[in-house]
Amino acid sequence: MLIRSAGLIQIVFVEGGVCRPHFVLYVLKMEREVFFISKETERINEEIRVRGGEIRVTDAEGQSLGLMQVKDALNMAMEQHLDLVEIAPKAKPPVCRIMDYGKYRYEKQKREKEARKKQKVISIKEVKLRPNIEKHDFDVKLKNATRFLADGDKVKVTIMFRGREMSHPELGKEILGKFAEALKDSVTVERDAKLEGRNMIMILAPKAQTKGGKQ
Repeated sequence: MLIRSAGLIQIVFVEGGVCRPHFVLYVLKMEREVFFISKETERINEEIRVRGGEIRVTDAEGQSLGLMQVKDALNMAMEQHLDLVEIAPKAKPPVCRIMDYGKYRYEKQKREKEARKKQKVISIKEVKLRPNIEKHDFDVKLKNATRFLADGDKVKVTIMFRGREMSHPELGKEILGKFAEALKDSVTVERDAKLEGRNMIMILAPKAQTKGGKQ
């Protein structure tokens, strides 16, 4: 079943005679895009149910319009082709705002998207070596680690022991020591070499950069 109101279409499932809002489809004509808004958000329009029916209402700029019944506020919003949005449900009485909810959600999603872009997600990349690794392979692993660190990621350097190699853990420590030494100008050893089962692990992190790109 579809319920239409200002700026939105609400899709409702009817189960056992009870209407259950599933999601709201907001259409922004100016962008010609369709947004599916989860109903884990504010209650709007007919969804607003308040004991006693009285709410405090503000306009889109936050100016108080005083106390009024939900139905009166809803009528006011509809007359302006806007939505009634519950912004402070725990206040006494609850606070609702008359606004263009579709535009509000669009701008909010846009801000959140920009914020996510600015967040740097640090992951841990792994480089695996053997106790008897050849110089060429060592240099390749070193190059890979350098690339990961340049991207701002941490690097887990793992020496994998097999069979009798376990009797010579010092070989693993020596290789990890050389690895860290080769990268000393750009990394800090976040976790020293430690034997875990048949693997010896060391974790490197890129050095924090100061302004101007200098470490």
